[in-house]
Amino acid sequence: MKKAWWKESVVYQIYPRSFYDSNGDGIGDINGIIQKLDYLKELGVDVIWLSPVYQSPNDDNGYDISNYQAIMKEFGTMTDWEKLLEEIHQRDMKLMMDLVVNHSSDEHQWFIESRKSKDNAYRDYYIWRPGKEGKEPNNWKSTFSGSAWEYDSETDEYYLHIFSKKQPDLNWENEKLRDEIYSMMRWWLDKGIDGFRMDVINFISKVPELPDAPNPNGEPYVSGSRFFKNGPRIHDYLQEVHQEVLSKYEVMTVGEMPGVDVEEAKKYTNPERNELNMVFQFEHMDLDSGPGGKWDLKPLDLRDLKSNITKWQTGLHGVGWNSLYLNNHDQPRVVSRFGNDTTYRVESAKMLATFLHMLQGTPYIYQGEEIGMTNVKFASINDYRDIEILNMYKEKVLDRQENHDQVMQSIYVKGRDNARTPFQWNNKPNGGFTTGEPWINVNSNYKEINAEAAVADPKSIFHYYRKLIKLRKQHPIIVYGDYQLMHPEDKESFTYLRTLGEEKLLVITNFTEKEITWNVPGNLEFKAKKILISNYANRNLSELKNLTLKPYEAIVYLGE
Repeated sequence: MKKAWWKESVVYQIYPRSFYDSNGDGIGDINGIIQKLDYLKELGVDVIWLSPVYQSPNDDNGYDISNYQAIMKEFGTMTDWEKLLEEIHQRDMKLMMDLVVNHSSDEHQWFIESRKSKDNAYRDYYIWRPGKEGKEPNNWKSTFSGSAWEYDSETDEYYLHIFSKKQPDLNWENEKLRDEIYSMMRWWLDKGIDGFRMDVINFISKVPELPDAPNPNGEPYVSGSRFFKNGPRIHDYLQEVHQEVLSKYEVMTVGEMPGVDVEEAKKYTNPERNELNMVFQFEHMDLDSGPGGKWDLKPLDLRDLKSNITKWQTGLHGVGWNSLYLNNHDQPRVVSRFGNDTTYRVESAKMLATFLHMLQGTPYIYQGEEIGMTNVKFASINDYRDIEILNMYKEKVLDRQENHDQVMQSIYVKGRDNARTPFQWNNKPNGGFTTGEPWINVNSNYKEINAEAAVADPKSIFHYYRKLIKLRKQHPIIVYGDYQLMHPEDKESFTYLRTLGEEKLLVITNFTEKEITWNVPGNLEFKAKKILISNYANRNLSELKNLTLKPYEAIVYLGE
C-alpha cells in the first residue's frame, strides 16, 4: 500500500463560531483559534480542518457563502486568517479549509446578477426553471423542510435550493462557473493551505431533466436525492477539479458524500482515478434512525455497526481510503449517542475513541470530543439556533400539531446544536468561551467537563486521546494494517484484528454498561506481547484467554 502523509495524520475539526471568543462579542473567532493552537499542539493533531469562515449572511452558520475570497467580519479579517495559517505552520501542523460549492448564498454577487433577468450573463450559474401548472418545477423536498424550489417574481421562475432558500444550488453544467470555482480554489492554495474538505460535493451533478421523485403517498414534497446524489457527471467534474487544480499542489482532500456506497467510494478514492483522497460517508451515522429518517429514533444494534464498519474497512482496503469519525458539526455528541454520558462518561468516551482510532483510515476529532463533551437539553425551542431544528419543529409541531415533548426528545438526541454549543475551556462563566453573551447557550455541565480540568488530570479523556495519537505515529500497523472482524453476531462487544506482516493488533471493546465475558475465538491465531493501551488501570497482560470486560472497557493487545 502506498504511504502518504494524509493517511498517517490525525485531523481536528474546528467549528469557529463555538471554539473561542477573543473579543467578548459572544462569537468564536480567528484570533481565538490562534490563542488555542498550543492546546491543539499538545493534543498532538497534525491537521486542523476549519469549518467555513468566509463572508456569509449566516443563514446556515457560514455554509451560505456570499464571497469565497473574504472573511466573515464576526470572525476577523483576512490578515487575522493569514496570521492563523502562519501560526499553524510554525507548529508543524497543516490547515484544511472547507469548500462549499454545491451552493452559494443568495447574497453572492453571482446570484444577485442571476436573478435580474433570464438573459443575464450569470443566469446559468444557477438552476432556474419555469413552474409547472402553477406549481414548482418538480416535487423535490429541501433538506431543511418544505419545497426545494423558491419562486422569484422578478423573472417568473423558480430556483433550486437543496438546502435553505438562501442557499441556491450552483449549476456545474456551466463551464464558466466551474472555471470561477477553480480559480478561487487556486487562490486559496496559493496562500498556502494544505487541503479542502468539500461540502456535499457529490450533490454537484444533477440528473439534467430534474424529474419528479416517486411519491406513492401523495406528499407535497419528497426527497429527490436519487437525482442529485452521485449524479451522472460527478466523476467527470471531480477529475476536472483534480486536473485543473489539485494536481498542481501537494494537498489532502476529503469529500462529504451523503448517500455514497462502497462501490462509488472506491471510484472516488482510487488514486489511479485522480479524484479525491477520501470521503465522508454517513451510513454508520444512520444506524440509530428508524424508517422515518433522522428524527425517528431507535437504539443502535451493535451488530449493524460491526457489519457497516467491516464493509467499509474491507471494501476500501488496498483500493481507496477511509475517513474515520464519530462526531462532527452535524452530528450529536458520540458519548451521549453510543456511550454513557453520566455514570461511565469517561470510560465510554475512551472506549469509543479506541474503537475508532485503531481502524484503518484517517481519524477526525471534533472539538470537545477529546474532553468528552456531551449532548445538551435546552429548556425551550427558542434556545436552539440551527435552521434544520427550527424548520423541523415548525413543520411537525406548529403546522402538523405533533407532540411537542416527542419532537423535543428527537432534538435532544439528534439535533445539530448538540455539537455547536461553545467549547468548554474552564469552570468560569460560560465555560471560559466568552466574556460576553454567547451566541448559543453553553452546556450547563461545563464546571465538571472542561479542557483545563482535563489537561490537569493525567487520567483524563484528553490524555487518552494524546496517547492514541502517539501510538498511531509509532506503529505503522495502526495506519496500514488490514482488518478482520471477530464475533460478528455478538451484540455487546466489538473486536477486530489488524495485521501487517508478522505483527498483529487485537482490539477488544465492550459497548455496554455491564461486565461481560469475552471469549477467545477458536480460529484466532494470536500471541500477545503487550497491552498497547487500555482504558482501565491495572489491566495486566496474561496469556490471552477468556476475559471479563468491565463496563465500556477497551483493550488493545500487540502481538504476532
